[in-house]
Amino acid sequence: MSLRRRGDHETDDREIAELAALADGSLTPDRRAALEAEVSASSELADRLAEQQLAVALARSAAEEVHAPDELRARIEAQQRPRSTRTPRRFALVGAATAAALVVAVGIGVAVLGSGSSAETLHAALAPTDLAPAATGSATLTKTSSGWRIELDATGLPRLEGDRFYQAWLRDAAGELVPVGTFNEGVDVTLWSGVSPKTFTTLTVTRERNDGDQASSGEKVLVGTVDAAG
Repeated sequence: MSLRRRGDHETDDREIAELAALADGSLTPDRRAALEAEVSASSELADRLAEQQLAVALARSAAEEVHAPDELRARIEAQQRPRSTRTPRRFALVGAATAAALVVAVGIGVAVLGSGSSAETLHAALAPTDLAPAATGSATLTKTSSGWRIELDATGLPRLEGDRFYQAWLRDAAGELVPVGTFNEGVDVTLWSGVSPKTFTTLTVTRERNDGDQASSGEKVLVGTVDAAG
């Protein structure tokens, strides 16, 4: 019996179920050939099949779009807008499928973002030296795929401009210094380190001058030890 002989909801539901199975590849081979022939002969069936294929594609790509759930939501909503008038039953079906895809994507996205919040984080309290007795500061060091991001905040350091600037360093137990960035004043400073603060555990800030010498001036204004325990 042809799929298009509909007179009740049962036949209509069977039509939708078979088109969905054709779209996701689960339809039995003996029925697939006959249904494909019917679809090729009916623009309405072709339109319904396209809707099912869209729903399947969105569901399968949802997990790949977790890096930008807002963009995925906008794309799904755009795809949901009908190009022509459709019956409420067909539109509801696609809406449910795309909504399910969005729920999967957002759910996985939350899990991924949540896992990011567990990134390894260390801290360091920065104490003043005789060169800057009123200075104080703190640093948060977060491990990323690019290296260690160091967010430093300090008060009591006068702004340095022109050929003068501050330089931050990490130092290991042997006294080896690695520069991690320069800045002019200590508010909302972001630095980066390619070495681990678990090995280079001393964080210092020095006053420097643009004199062509890349070595530390030794004019330390803040010193602190990274808490390797986090």
